[in-house]
Amino acid sequence: MDIDKRIVDDLIANDIRFITTVPCKQLAGVIAEIETRDAIRHVPSNKEDEGMGLCAGAYLGGMRSAIIMQNTAIGVTINALATLIQFYRMPLPMLISYRGEVGEPVACQVEMAVHTKALLAQLHIPTYHFHRRSDVAELDGILKHTFMASKPVAILMDATFWKGDLQ
Repeated sequence: MDIDKRIVDDLIANDIRFITTVPCKQLAGVIAEIETRDAIRHVPSNKEDEGMGLCAGAYLGGMRSAIIMQNTAIGVTINALATLIQFYRMPLPMLISYRGEVGEPVACQVEMAVHTKALLAQLHIPTYHFHRRSDVAELDGILKHTFMASKPVAILMDATFWKGDLQ
């Protein structure tokens, strides 16, 4: 299964037409796949909180949006999430590479992994954690739920997910 294609297909199937991204090695394949799709307007962001502002603007302009980012910037996004996205009940799928978990090759990524789920829980943001490639089968339902509930949702994809299932 081409995981990057599957993820982007699900985004398009849920009428997401605007995506902002912050560079991430683990998500590079998804970002590259987005670039090939005419159905999606892709606007790269310098920072994650800036990206949330772009997504809010797209939403207010009538477009479903999503952000693709790393968990290491969750702290930077708290104000934008609480005072913009949540306050105005904007649905926002956040596809997040969950850096710092088992299988992470970069030691400095570990510290934010300790705090990521707690910060999301404190904000009452539904959070899903993809460990295996087969977990991507849940993405379509998660996207449908976030737009029905008008809430942000975090989809954490860890190093094990990106490496693929081990035999």
